Amino acid sequence: MIHFPAINKGPLRALSLRLAAAVGLVLAIVTVVYFDRDGYRDVNEDELNLIDCFYYAVVTLSTTGYGDITPITDTARLVNVLVITPARVLFLIILVGTTLEVLTEQYRTTLRLTRWRKRVKDHVIICGYGTKGRSAISALLENGVDKQHIVVVERNATGVRQATAAGLVAIEGSATRSSTLNEAHVKNAKAVIIATNSDDAAVLVALTVRQLTAGQVRIIAAVREAENAPLLKQSGAHHVIVSSATAGRLLGLSTSAPPLIDVVEDLLTPGQGMALAMRSAERAEVGSSPRDLDTLVIALVRRGKVVSLADPGADTVETGDLLVYVRDDR
Repeated sequence: MIHFPAINKGPLRALSLRLAAAVGLVLAIVTVVYFDRDGYRDVNEDELNLIDCFYYAVVTLSTTGYGDITPITDTARLVNVLVITPARVLFLIILVGTTLEVLTEQYRTTLRLTRWRKRVKDHVIICGYGTKGRSAISALLENGVDKQHIVVVERNATGVRQATAAGLVAIEGSATRSSTLNEAHVKNAKAVIIATNSDDAAVLVALTVRQLTAGQVRIIAAVREAENAPLLKQSGAHHVIVSSATAGRLLGLSTSAPPLIDVVEDLLTPGQGMALAMRSAERAEVGSSPRDLDTLVIALVRRGKVVSLADPGADTVETGDLLVYVRDDR
């Protein structure tokens, strides 16, 4: 099931408010009629009790009007003209408005789904909306990826609600199922980020994505244990990040070289000062040394491979190179 970001308050809340307003209106009319019950008579010329007042209020506001209870005094008739008749109109507006809102919401959801299916392309699918998934989305947004180009696949209903509350399109279901990934239009995706909670689920997702896309969509996956990384690459993942090993290295750096951990945290934390970025080499920069450029270049990406500045051939920038540099992110 596809869930879209909420535009306004949900239909359930709107229905609840309208229902409360209708009940409150009925109670108000019951109160008015009960205090003026001496001005009403039924077909047997009997006075009204509380149940009769409820009955009269309901059939009057709903415009049923059986006529078995009628106002007989001028005061009761004046109250009908000034209070009950406007209340009857307001009651009908509440009922009709509720029906129209439900129908409109259904039409709007269908229209949004149709439009989304037509234009979804070159998007990034995030499988899992846990800590890793949310962090990956934050990094995408920081690098200029629009929220409309991010689709979350999450089997947990709470995670789906959190994703839609964050303004993202979310699909409720397991990413290991072909039907769920097809709903996310995986064949038209730019990349699939696997951020599941278990390594075995990550392997199944990678296999399913590779089968559906014939290896044409880039797969980036995170695993907990380093021993599962080769298996995930064999399953079709182009890049595998070992979360436990990375955390262990950072812990080791924090002990042996504390300033280095501060630098790494600065690079990975948005808005702190420094951030890693990548851009295409400009025409004027081709032929120059990457060390002589205005930006602090730390590596080159040439024909899809990362080239260290210490490697042979990295002393000059070539046409088509991508520059990995450190930018000021304050």
